[in-house]
This record gives sequence, C-alpha cells and structure tokens, in this order.
Amino acid sequence: MLFSSTFGAGLFAVGVAAHGAVTSYKIAGKDYPGYQGFSPANSPSVIQWQWPDYNPTLSCSAAKLRCNGGTSAKLNASANPGDSVTAIWQQWTHSQGPIIVWMYKCPGAFSSCDGSGSGWFKIDEAGFHGDGVKVFLDTETPSGWDIAKLVGGNKGWTSTIPQGLAPGNYLIRHELIALHQANNPQFYAECAQIQVGGSGTASPDASYKAAIPGYCNDSDANIKVPINNHAIAQTYTVPGPPVFKGTGGKRARDFSA
Repeated sequence: MLFSSTFGAGLFAVGVAAHGAVTSYKIAGKDYPGYQGFSPANSPSVIQWQWPDYNPTLSCSAAKLRCNGGTSAKLNASANPGDSVTAIWQQWTHSQGPIIVWMYKCPGAFSSCDGSGSGWFKIDEAGFHGDGVKVFLDTETPSGWDIAKLVGGNKGWTSTIPQGLAPGNYLIRHELIALHQANNPQFYAECAQIQVGGSGTASPDASYKAAIPGYCNDSDANIKVPINNHAIAQTYTVPGPPVFKGTGGKRARDFSA
C-alpha cells in the first residue's frame, strides 16, 4: 500500500487516503488542530509533534515507531487528571487491529523531551471482542475490533487522563496497529504535548512502563498475526504492559470470544 513519489500527485493522493494520522484533538473541552504534514507552511503552531508522512512504521524496532518520526511541538495543551482527551482521525480505512493510548512524563521542558527510555505507560487500549463464530479476527462487517469505529474518517477516540496523576509535562501517544494484512502489521502513531496540572501524586511503577521502541517484537503472536486463519483462537491480547488507571481501577486487557 506504499506509493513511490515518482507515481505523480494523483497516485500520491490515493496513497495518502489509504492511510491516516491524528489530525486534531479535543483536550479538556478545548479544540487543538493537528500538524498538517503535507502542507506544513499552512500548519499553525500546534501541540502535535511534526510527523513526516502518513506511511506506516513496519517494525517494532524502528525508531520511527515512537512518534512517527515526529519532532517537538511549539505548543502544549493544558489538562488535569480526570479530563478527557479525544484524538480525531480525518481518514482511517482498516477495521482490524488494536488502539493503544500512551503517556510519558518528561523529565523537564518539552523542548528537551524525546520520549527515550522505559517511561511510556498505557492509559487506554481497545482490542477484539468477536465471537469466533460469525465475527472472526478478519471480519470486516461487523468488525469485532473497536478500531472499526474510526473507519470513514473524522472519527474520534476518547480517553481519560488517569485520576490523581502527578503534575508535569507529558507526551501523549495515540497508536493504531493495522493487522488487516496477515503477518504484516502496520504501526501508526503520533505524539502531542500536554501539561498536566493538579496536585496528584500517582505515578506508574515499573510494571506499567515500557520503552518505545521496545515494548513489542516483530515475532510476537499479537504483532505477527495470521489474521485470515479461522482455525486459530479468535482472541487477542493487546501488546504492552497493563493499563495504568491512576487512583482509579484497572481496566481489563483481554477481549476474548
């Protein structure tokens, strides 16, 4: 599904439409535009890291996996624990794969925060809940994957900043793993900057944290998925550590048939 730039503007536009990225946010009730990757001169100052293209990352070990090759943004959103964060995709196509939302506490200013090390923790995830009888891992309509709710574009996914989370500068990373091609996962991730306020003290311990790249391997059963094989168990475990809910309860990680 990747298109060479030599194909011309018309085919390049088709390639773009086949993929997708987070193009705007609503955080604590306020709207924030995303980065306009294909017309950067028209892109306002934004909270989102400046990603280079819509094309997927194809390996768990690729440096681009962290924030789609993005670089630090000029602005940041403000929010408090318990506030909602909605990421909006102007275009999305594929109905199979998990949604994962991560955060990372910067040690200092956003300008020097690169997301390195094992500091990423999940605040939300969605996987598969088909029945394995009529709805399989590869079923398009109806899909058993929550990612299907984004198909068609201009769709949002809403998560909550963990209750009691300690204040500071955080990156938030929205990741879609497209599994529609058997054994050939495609990763789509973008990062944005949020300054969390309040007086919370909650912080995830090491059991909730991971490095990106580093939280998955290309050979993992929930990364390299033979999605068209109905003979395998029609269940799915979202990759990575458990979801950190702050001072709230934990969320179940597995959706099974």
